[in-house]
Amino acid sequence: MKKRIHVYYSGRVQGVGFRFTAEAIAIDLGVYGWTKNLPDGRVELVCEGKEEDLNKLLDRIDKQLSGYIRRKDVKWQPYSGEFKDFQIRFF
Repeated sequence: MKKRIHVYYSGRVQGVGFRFTAEAIAIDLGVYGWTKNLPDGRVELVCEGKEEDLNKLLDRIDKQLSGYIRRKDVKWQPYSGEFKDFQIRFF
């Protein structure tokens, strides 16, 4: 079943390659969406794909960036099919 996740990461998550790591993992797993830095120091991530792949994405991000993540807020949402690739957003 396909789903969507909307995640906010906080901690020391900017300036450490967080978005590029998330992008590489997402592309490897074949999930689509985007990630961006927020003005308040958090990183926002929105992805869609198979539920099992989204769980793998979350797990791999946690493992690879555990030293930087203090908190993760995940909301599961219905799949929309709006994404065709994965992007790092800069706005």
